[in-house]
Amino acid sequence: MPVKDLGLRRAAPALAVFAAVRLLGLAVLGAWGAAAGSSPHTLLSARWDSLWYARIAAEGYGYEVVLPNGDVHSNLAFFPLLPWLERLVAAATGLSYGSAGLVVSALAGLAAAWGIFAVADLLHGRRAGVLAVAAWAALPVGIVQSMAYSESLFTALAAWALYGVLRGRWLTAGLLAAGAGLTRPVGAAVVAAVWVAAVLAWRRGEGSWRTAAGVALAPLGAAAYVLWVGARTGGGPLGYLDVQGGWGNGFDGGWAFARFIGAKLASPAFAAGAGLLLGVALVLWLCRLCVRQRQPAALLVYCGIVVALALCASGYFGSKPRLLLPAFPLLLPAAVAMARWPVRRAAPVLGAAALLSAVYGAFWLNGSGPP
Repeated sequence: MPVKDLGLRRAAPALAVFAAVRLLGLAVLGAWGAAAGSSPHTLLSARWDSLWYARIAAEGYGYEVVLPNGDVHSNLAFFPLLPWLERLVAAATGLSYGSAGLVVSALAGLAAAWGIFAVADLLHGRRAGVLAVAAWAALPVGIVQSMAYSESLFTALAAWALYGVLRGRWLTAGLLAAGAGLTRPVGAAVVAAVWVAAVLAWRRGEGSWRTAAGVALAPLGAAAYVLWVGARTGGGPLGYLDVQGGWGNGFDGGWAFARFIGAKLASPAFAAGAGLLLGVALVLWLCRLCVRQRQPAALLVYCGIVVALALCASGYFGSKPRLLLPAFPLLLPAAVAMARWPVRRAAPVLGAAALLSAVYGAFWLNGSGPP
């Protein structure tokens, strides 16, 4: 791969676009909140998963909720890197843990945008890199990038790990993959990407002790947390799966999701079912475009696993759009196509997407939100 300057000056347009789209989303959320009497700060930092992360930061692990049906929602389901960082920022600034989570998310969002730019720039050039970041920021669920959630942090670690793989920086890639594994269960996708790329490097005769070290480092974060949970619960190596089972989460190949869509199609909510079906078809079509684009194996493996885990999980169907947020390689074909457009054509399209994302984000958070 050619060496590219990753200084602030080269990445500045991408970071500026990302910041502008996120600020637009926050401005619309603020205006919506003023009209609806809701608090944007509460919606972003003190609802849904953000409350679980803040509680872990404040009290550590051990909190659980027992539902009337006997299911147990344990905070052991949440990986520790985000609450650790929330605790660190809160200690340094005096902010509440929820507010500290917003700081972490804001910084991580910029790091993620930079990482996405770095990958796209390396593969397709600077303009495609800027457009990939713009498209990622303007996704319909882009508001999650500004919440005290772990998606931005995970995407930052994943994008830079993949960049490290593409540049042959195996130690960096392994360490970042370990960090991703401490952030979300889907960190396994980053580990797999590092391993597959390493095998291919050895087959080309390009492997070294650094490659082996990166391979060894990559799974340590996820493995350490999963084994710790197993020891704490007494469930052994599979104890973490029992914790997720208490939340109704599992992997059934997409059968539960298919039945959910089918039920929508057979009910008065037909439009919602049709929308879900079209959304799944779009994601699969984008996956096909990524293969046809001949993206590097590391990106295809990473993106394929992220998509498979998002679409084939058996619980929390409303979460699937945000679970796809880290699958940024899906956007590269569109970014490359738009890079051929004149600015007078690309700017209005992305501007409209950003505005729609901002409006939908405000509507979403003031309604069902991202569970």
